[in-house]
Amino acid sequence: MSHFLFIFTFLAIYGGIHAYAYSKVQSAFHLTSVAQAVLLMLMALMVSAPILIHLLNKRGLTITARFAAYLGFTWMGFLFLFFSIFLAADLYNLLARLVGTVFRYDSAQFALAGRSSFFLLALLVVAVGCYSIFDAQRIRTERVVLTTSKLPEGVKRVTMVQITDVHLSPLVSRQFLEKLIGVIRDAGPDILVSTGDLVDMEISQIMDMADLFQEIKPRYGKFAIMGNHDFYAGIDAAMDFTTRAGFRVLRGEGITVAGILNMAGVDDHADARFGQTTVRRTEREILASLPQGPFTVFLKHRPDVMEDSTGLFDLQLSGHTHGGQIFPFTWIIHFFYPMQNGLYTLPPHCYLYTNTGAGTWGPPMRFLAPPRITVIEINNTEPEAHYFRLPGTGSYR
Repeated sequence: MSHFLFIFTFLAIYGGIHAYAYSKVQSAFHLTSVAQAVLLMLMALMVSAPILIHLLNKRGLTITARFAAYLGFTWMGFLFLFFSIFLAADLYNLLARLVGTVFRYDSAQFALAGRSSFFLLALLVVAVGCYSIFDAQRIRTERVVLTTSKLPEGVKRVTMVQITDVHLSPLVSRQFLEKLIGVIRDAGPDILVSTGDLVDMEISQIMDMADLFQEIKPRYGKFAIMGNHDFYAGIDAAMDFTTRAGFRVLRGEGITVAGILNMAGVDDHADARFGQTTVRRTEREILASLPQGPFTVFLKHRPDVMEDSTGLFDLQLSGHTHGGQIFPFTWIIHFFYPMQNGLYTLPPHCYLYTNTGAGTWGPPMRFLAPPRITVIEINNTEPEAHYFRLPGTGSYR
């Protein structure tokens, strides 16, 4: 029932955005009845594209499905940008009219209206959209430096790399994953962690990509958890891919890694919706079962924190938000996940770091939310841990 509700809600919202776009085109160009019919049919096709892509994949028409996905999801990204930019123009026009009414002057001369304004705004949409496609391929590295007295004597530093929300699927090129692997390899991690959504749809078509991760052989291992899209795509296939890539998957359990630090992880709560709950223990019970002396890293896909878990971990690593992926959706994501990007201090003396992810979901685009991996240096030193963002850099200390 919830699945059908999601589809209905999606179609209603996506259809409404198309209707808004249609009204803007019609207002600017006063289309003939034939042009209106053609545009409406095109928009109806694009609204239904995500469902059509799923049906094509089910029928084994993979090449057609891949082409349709590139077309449909790229259209989705440009449409969201169209909606955002033209809505901002509408709000500006409304504000101009209100100010004109208050101060009794004709605000029409300042309005963004008519065909010329439409072309100007549409050009902005195209420019931002093309940049967003390009920027989604430029993987950044963010560095977080932590100091703690909880590492064993003789261990000066542990370097951990976090990846999250890679969303590997037939839409992701092998070249992109090779680039990601290269960035990870250059960081020289002692530990590699994946905090969910490593894969997405049609995993059977990309299983060979898992072998690329075999190039990464950290000294203390690779660890992963399952995100919501791992369940959407099929948890068994997602587990097969992740383990084939060399990760140990932590599903409601914790371990001590090489006697140096604790590592715990939980499934995303999408597991309950799919009847795939494997562990009944609470986060607190999982974390409390670990030795309390070592530095403890907690892997959890969504950046939310249970109050009774704080104090039982030193650092929670999360993802899920994509940083909004395409601005201004950053603002919308903030309502659901206030700690959506970067490092946050939690009482008492623990921290949450949210990675905006390396991949994309839906549109193959990112705007003002660049793809990234995070290099976390845990340094052994006596003083209490101190963290701050270095001005003008992507680093924390």
